[in-house]
Amino acid sequence: MYAEERQRQIVSLAHEQDRVTVAELADRFSVTTETIRRDLEVLDERGLVQRVHGGALPRATGRFAPELGLVERETRNVPQKMAIARSALTHLPGKAGSVILDAGTTTGQLAALLPEDAPLPTLITNSVAIAALLSARDMADVLIVGGQVRGITQSVVGANATEAVGRLRVDVAFLGANGMSAQHGFSTPDLDEAMVKRAMIRAARKVVALVDSSKIGTEALHRFARLSDVDVLITDAGIPDAVRAEFTDQAVEVVVA
Repeated sequence: MYAEERQRQIVSLAHEQDRVTVAELADRFSVTTETIRRDLEVLDERGLVQRVHGGALPRATGRFAPELGLVERETRNVPQKMAIARSALTHLPGKAGSVILDAGTTTGQLAALLPEDAPLPTLITNSVAIAALLSARDMADVLIVGGQVRGITQSVVGANATEAVGRLRVDVAFLGANGMSAQHGFSTPDLDEAMVKRAMIRAARKVVALVDSSKIGTEALHRFARLSDVDVLITDAGIPDAVRAEFTDQAVEVVVA
């Protein structure tokens, strides 16, 4: 396991258990206590945990959203994600067009809802799961970006992926996010994921963010877009009126699915 993935899991455990100890973490991850102490020092410097004697505590903030695995995220807020995906279908270009589908569970719902009896645009994704789903249905040209696969999200990231996306020009990019706030914009815990998402935004004539309201007010480590970088936000009825007004003030079209 890479240090980055271990550190993400440590942050998640700290929030779940309210406290983690060096000894327990060393045993859980089969590494030395010195390795865990270095992990906790890094996380403390980043403001993600509070280092204490013998372990760490979660930072006292409700704004941090720990990164969850793909399987766990697929079971959360399913009705909202399905409604958002159905609404997103209206933003698809015609057969001559092109679309980027970012890796994520809400974009995955959109992929699953794509009609099989109508012409579809060229579909480009950095999601292993979405590429497998669409290619098995054999209903459109499907391209997957090459690069390193992150196990926790099944997304393709890294310099090769970012460069490949940077050579594209597409009609619409559908993006997901781990966090969304007026102050921090759209964010994700992983730098490599953020780099690919930024490239997708630059490549698209129109950017549509698919983000359910549970992400509103949370802030992950890496911002990949300001509010003004997004043309359309599709969310659910849980979005507060004040937050909706902040987005519309930035000329973002807010669609409540």
